[in-house]
Amino acid sequence: MQTKNLTNHRLGQVDVVILCGGLGSRLAGVVGDHPKPMAPIDRRPFLDILIDYFSSFGFRRFVLCTGHRSQSIQEHYGARGNSLEFVISDERAALGTAGAVKNAEVFIESNPFLVANGDSFCPMDLVEFYDFHLKKRAVMSMAVVESENRKDAGRVAIDDCQRIVGFEEKGHRERGGVNAGIYFFQREMLSLIPTNTNYSLEYGLFPKLVGSGSFAYICREPLIDIGTPSRYERAKQYFGCNNAAVSERRVGMEP
Repeated sequence: MQTKNLTNHRLGQVDVVILCGGLGSRLAGVVGDHPKPMAPIDRRPFLDILIDYFSSFGFRRFVLCTGHRSQSIQEHYGARGNSLEFVISDERAALGTAGAVKNAEVFIESNPFLVANGDSFCPMDLVEFYDFHLKKRAVMSMAVVESENRKDAGRVAIDDCQRIVGFEEKGHRERGGVNAGIYFFQREMLSLIPTNTNYSLEYGLFPKLVGSGSFAYICREPLIDIGTPSRYERAKQYFGCNNAAVSERRVGMEP
């Protein structure tokens, strides 16, 4: 085992916006009253796993975009005492993924900032992703899982320079990959999202960015999500089998 310091002081200045407001209707029969990101994995909320992983790279400030059953998230992170800062951006009505980011605009302090889904996990190198975003001078960089073979998801089409050139319907298998739900945004992106409107990142905002400085960062790590009961069970198995590796990253080590 090789010791490696994963923290990066630059990322300590970058806000993380986590989308936590989905209804999670397909998972309700399994997790009951919990909002989806609070679904327990080995007696810990899934959201804790995400936040601990992000913080292992140096991120310190988290804006949690809540909606459905937001009180449990507010109570949990309001009582969590450590060096991390948590800000709650609650939405009164469902605003969609892009609308939730726009609703959090007043709380976002950094440029760029990271946006992540609160119900999925990809063990990627976030320092490398950040450097990619800066090098490309992108307005938006999207983490794309190249090896993912999901039949229920469309794919991100890219060119040889890793520019995003389109979004393909389900079943197409051109060069590209699956959106991992992790992005770096420049603040100028917020001006493209309507205020107080239910608006989607995937179907509203991202198609507007094709050919306008959006890039795909290719990663070959697994994409784990808890969107359905079967995927939730697979996530519990994944973290059960990989608990030691995840813990080592959290304290600045990796195998």
